[in-house]
Amino acid sequence: MKIPVIGIPMGDPAGIGPEIVVKALAVEEIHKLCKAVVIGDKSTLLQAMDICGVDLEIKVISQINEGDYREGILNLIDLKNVEIENLKFGKVQAMGGKAAFDYIKKSVDLAKSGEIDVLATTPINKEALKAANIHYIGHTEILADLTNTNDPLTMFEVDKLRVFFLSRHVSLREACDLVKKERVFDYIQRCYAALERLGIHGAKLAVAGLNPHSGENGLFGREEVDEINIAIEEARQKGIDVVGPVPADSVFHFGLKGNFDAVLSLYHDQGHIATKMVDFERTISLTNNMPFLRTSVDHGTAFDIAGTGKASAVSMIEAIKVGAKYGSYFKK
Repeated sequence: MKIPVIGIPMGDPAGIGPEIVVKALAVEEIHKLCKAVVIGDKSTLLQAMDICGVDLEIKVISQINEGDYREGILNLIDLKNVEIENLKFGKVQAMGGKAAFDYIKKSVDLAKSGEIDVLATTPINKEALKAANIHYIGHTEILADLTNTNDPLTMFEVDKLRVFFLSRHVSLREACDLVKKERVFDYIQRCYAALERLGIHGAKLAVAGLNPHSGENGLFGREEVDEINIAIEEARQKGIDVVGPVPADSVFHFGLKGNFDAVLSLYHDQGHIATKMVDFERTISLTNNMPFLRTSVDHGTAFDIAGTGKASAVSMIEAIKVGAKYGSYFKK
């Protein structure tokens, strides 16, 4: 099986991104699973290694095939875009926002050209992007624009639990309004196709209920009766193995036990709470309806501890491992 090439954009240099990157690439197992290439700034990474007490040799490359992927070596495409003497840890800076965006854009270019199989992204800061006049609200929106992807499909994975989301960053009121038969049916099909791309064939899906006890046949709301049930039945007629709506107080437990290959959560916090309560640091976000697979840490830039060396690299390590797990047979 092909060893996937994983590109790691370094993230906002004022945050913990550089620290968790160098810590992750000091882990022996990572080098056995993939070929990791950092897209970042050498001076910032050297500073991060000094802060964290990590000893790696940085090999600056211009092309992926120039890399030396043995343990102890950090392969870097160096954009040289940080004035290290002006970098202030934990502070919103236009320089940091611009640098973080540049790393993502270069990583996407490499992925679109086929040189990189997976992106494992690190934290960026929305305020720093804004300070740099880069008007996106987050990674997913940047990636969607750079790849011309309409409505990227997010999946969380932790242990045996995989969770998709019918909606993301909207109010709870709007999220409830989005629970319509057409949208639920569309997402069931998209989730099924996404799992196929990850090599999970003939997947069994569960759709979470929206209301308590999935509405008790209309006693606690009509969404299940009027919208969700109809969508599930239409999907079954298309040959998709999907069940539900399963009450949200139990569906994620059964997903974690392996009863389902994935669960479709009906709004942001419903699925986020379920996954992060299992293991906050090992909950990994995947975006897989783009021309390449993207995995991500599920935490922010942690400006409060940036520059201290205290940041845990567990989520970064897990994002790389999940990328390697699926990257070998991800179907574009």
